[in-house]
Amino acid sequence: MFFGRKSAVAWIAVFLGNPGPRYANTRHNAGFMTAEFIEKAAGVKINKLKYTSLTATATLGGAGIFMIKPQTFMNLSGGAVKPAMRFWKVPLSNVIVVSDDVSLPLGKLRIRRSGSAGGHNGLKDIIDKCGGDDFPRIKIGVGAPPNKDYDVADWVLAKLSIEEQKQIAVSASRAAKALETIVTKGVDAAMAEYN
Repeated sequence: MFFGRKSAVAWIAVFLGNPGPRYANTRHNAGFMTAEFIEKAAGVKINKLKYTSLTATATLGGAGIFMIKPQTFMNLSGGAVKPAMRFWKVPLSNVIVVSDDVSLPLGKLRIRRSGSAGGHNGLKDIIDKCGGDDFPRIKIGVGAPPNKDYDVADWVLAKLSIEEQKQIAVSASRAAKALETIVTKGVDAAMAEYN
């Protein structure tokens, strides 16, 4: 994975999660975990406060990419993405969103070209505020609640076990590589390789 520091921004990568230590290592923060992996691989820090997000700009596969970790809390993620799109003049089709997904088994990766929010409030807010669902997303499976009576919000906000954290870390590293594949080879290539 190659990152540099200067190139015109052509892509926005959005890593979904909730800010603060209370939400660290929860299922809902799989997107933030991917951002941490990319920070290490790229030698950059996603830490500049802009558009109610922590941000960084880098080059990935020759293309400029603006990376954001919204600090708005999950349900308001679209409010962080929209002004970044407007400033960089990046179309919605070049916004890549990395999020957790309770409908996938723990650690499974799924890349989608577009689609509904699938019950994910962060994706729903981005769709509502940014004008549609035509954007690629990288979903990291966090598993479903153990039974139908278990509240989904409680499930995604619960802390991961040490073993689960290890599994998500492996998936986060693959999600970072999938993001690079989308930028350099396109969504179809990423779907073929990682789905």
